[in-house]
Amino acid sequence: MLDTLAPPEKPAKSPEPGRAIARQAIVDASRSVFGYELFDRSLATQPHTASTDAQLLFNVLSLAENDSLAASKTLFVNCTHDTLAGGHLDLVAPQRLVLEVPPLARAQADQIGDRLPALQVIHRRGFRMAFDYTALTKDYERWLPLASFIKLDLSVLSPSVLGRLVKFARSHSDAKLVAEKVESHAQYEMAAELGIGLYQGYWFAKPVVVSGQTIRPAQANVLLLINLVRQQASTSEIEAVLKHDPSLSYNLLRFINSAGFGLQAEITSFKHAVMLLGLNRLFKWAVLLMTTSQRVDAPSAIGSTAVVRGRLMELLATELLPPQECDNAFVVGVFSLLNAMLGMPMQPALANVALPTQVTDALLHRTGVLAPFLELTEACETGDDAAFARAATTLGLTSQQINWAHLQALSWAETIGN
Repeated sequence: MLDTLAPPEKPAKSPEPGRAIARQAIVDASRSVFGYELFDRSLATQPHTASTDAQLLFNVLSLAENDSLAASKTLFVNCTHDTLAGGHLDLVAPQRLVLEVPPLARAQADQIGDRLPALQVIHRRGFRMAFDYTALTKDYERWLPLASFIKLDLSVLSPSVLGRLVKFARSHSDAKLVAEKVESHAQYEMAAELGIGLYQGYWFAKPVVVSGQTIRPAQANVLLLINLVRQQASTSEIEAVLKHDPSLSYNLLRFINSAGFGLQAEITSFKHAVMLLGLNRLFKWAVLLMTTSQRVDAPSAIGSTAVVRGRLMELLATELLPPQECDNAFVVGVFSLLNAMLGMPMQPALANVALPTQVTDALLHRTGVLAPFLELTEACETGDDAAFARAATTLGLTSQQINWAHLQALSWAETIGN
């Protein structure tokens, strides 16, 4: 039997807690994931230095399984001005990263011009740079031509000021504009109306409950397939559902034959898949299908995030739980966004699918053996350092183990369905 989801060799446990990587998605105008900002969550309590920047970059380069993440997504990393002269930037191809360069402190305003030559060297080397909205002010006008991205913080900019900044940026720069701290759908719509093309935050993962929302036929067929596979139905019963919905069959085989599953030979039919993999393994593939059948008006970033959550939870669980529970962990991760996919509260959403008790306990009540894995997985996407520390301590996992699983999950998600 092929073990198509066996995780790659894991690093040894580190005796030190290390530096934990967090991420936040940056979504484009089509509401697909454009890239990720990767940041060191320990900087909430420790100073941000060239050394911490080098450590973050080392973690990203050494723990990522392959180049699939950097090849398909733009990675934003924070840096200090001292970082720009650091030798660790020689370790990475410039096109892989965007360096987020901060403004100088007020006391250093007289050094703005002095910093320009170092920024120009980085620009000539091919690195893209992101500045915050201060790059649009007169003091920083000499930095502006070097900007590939300008980030506009919606938590501090009023709508009127934001509108003026966007208008100025469009007429004085070719930089792409990123609205950050987007916490609601209303903020997203305001930024989109102004013509901002990129949005940072997890507003898209918050369920928008639509009054009278019903499950669409495509979603109903996926849920039926999940239920049949979960109940170990006969192959003929499951094939009948797939024949009724050819796109479902196509997407299932597309997932199974994705590079992320590492099969040596292409699977050409459902019967072939059952013969090689068995229904227990196919349950996971069926769950993945839900990420492709969400509401038409739902951001595709929901599906991408669900895939990352599922794989991350699975990899974290391999450290501590038996194989069957690792499969359940994958389901919890993917279905943690089922309410956003279906546009309805979690309880009625889960009522449509037969799931193990430990899965529903984690999703509905945040209890049971899988609950701390879900808390940790969600904390990897946010600045909630308390939740991250609480879950990591409960599970006894080091930052090195979590970073490894986190970056592997991001890379793996890029290989699914491509």
